[in-house]
Amino acid sequence: MAGGAEETTLEYTPTWVVALVCTVIVAISLLVERILHYTGKYLKKKNQKPLYEALLKIKEELMLLGFISLLLTVFQDRINKICIPKHLADKWLPCTKNSDAEESTTAHFTITTSLLSPFLSGSGHHRRLLAETSAAADYCSEKDKVPLLSTTALHHLHIFIFVLAVVHVTMCVLTIVFGGMKIRQWKHWEDSILKKEHDPEALRLKFTNVQEHAFIKNRFLGFGKNSVLLGWVNSFFKQFYGSVTRLDYTTLRLGFIMTHSKGNPKFNFHKYLIRALEADFKKVVGISWYLWLFVVVFLLLNVHGWHAYFWIAFIPFGLLLAVGTKLEHVIIQLAHDVAEKHVALEGDLVVKPSDDHFWFHSPQLVLVLIHIILFQNAFEIAFFFWIWVQYKFDSCIMGEVGYIIPRLVIGVFVQFVASYSTLPLYALVTQMGSSFKKAIFEEHIQEGLVDWARRNKGLRKAFNGSSQSASKAKESSPSEIPLVKVGRDDVQESKILMRKAL
Repeated sequence: MAGGAEETTLEYTPTWVVALVCTVIVAISLLVERILHYTGKYLKKKNQKPLYEALLKIKEELMLLGFISLLLTVFQDRINKICIPKHLADKWLPCTKNSDAEESTTAHFTITTSLLSPFLSGSGHHRRLLAETSAAADYCSEKDKVPLLSTTALHHLHIFIFVLAVVHVTMCVLTIVFGGMKIRQWKHWEDSILKKEHDPEALRLKFTNVQEHAFIKNRFLGFGKNSVLLGWVNSFFKQFYGSVTRLDYTTLRLGFIMTHSKGNPKFNFHKYLIRALEADFKKVVGISWYLWLFVVVFLLLNVHGWHAYFWIAFIPFGLLLAVGTKLEHVIIQLAHDVAEKHVALEGDLVVKPSDDHFWFHSPQLVLVLIHIILFQNAFEIAFFFWIWVQYKFDSCIMGEVGYIIPRLVIGVFVQFVASYSTLPLYALVTQMGSSFKKAIFEEHIQEGLVDWARRNKGLRKAFNGSSQSASKAKESSPSEIPLVKVGRDDVQESKILMRKAL
């Protein structure tokens, strides 16, 4: 009860109102469902299975949000009746109390509702929440305690979780779209390489001094290039300008093909990068358990005076710079390996991919770090706009302007660099591991090989994991060798290979 007016139950609500509200809610829900459905059909029609799977991942996240919403609604009354001692309600507050008069049985909720009131003031919904808050406070005051969480605070926590998930998905989509646009600019590099007609005899007779190669000059020679410390410094700044050059692309492409697809020199490396990036997108767009754990920890540390929302912004910022520097340094390491082992080379310069160049010998770790970077940056942006809309800009939770501006600048910087530098670097450099991804095969060939692997359990590991190096491939059985050569062929050739193996 608030303002002397009783809340009307469904028993005394006009049926036309109930029907109208249900119609609007159902119509909006069906519209969103149909949009997702037809988007999925379009992606399947265009043979964009990785993006289709990413869409399914988004649906899973929406279903999880719906389940969270259901839990918060069902257990709302029970949460309100959980009472805690008064002294616990005065600790670790996002905002300090203004006076000692608030040290009453309803103090815990007077503060909460006063912070939330600007968004809901003047609405019937606000009066209902205040009435429920008052009832919960009265229930706990009889025990000389205060409620654990007010109805208003629970409602706004519900909204924040939804906003966080939506912003995360949106930021991931923007990153993939803008990063993918830059990667697609490399297509003319790939086309020009494929158009060149090389004479194998001429290549075998051509010997070149290693230090005369442009790739070695750019990545190994010059001031500070041979110093470990200055090499890292150079890698740090390189990620901000010309992070991937045509020479880098050409050299790393040749190294990948000569290691993983030596029998197919016309392998379309650019299409492989796009397929691999699309496959990785479905992993990035989801919210893993450890990311939810991060949200809980941040909400715990968001104490007045700690400025946790400010310091937390440096986590994605620092990780982004570290990942970009490492990826650039991997290219330098590849150049060092060739320059230190050879004086002269026959034919083109070929780098040797290896997991040893990556942290913990795992190129996949880079994707996990990018996932964390994008989520934490989305969290920062979502939290800022949620506070702005919900509590207004001058709220004590928002903090001082001196802390707000750097957060926004860092958020925009992280999003920009992740899209135009880090993601393209990741797409190219992580292919320099000891294994290749299953995206090396066209979709229809993947399906055929999956069926083949099921009937030949001994070959399942060769398909699902990825490949061994070229030297190990030569020692493998004849039935395993064609797997690396299938990439440029159609379904007919894959069927022939399967029949031979069987």
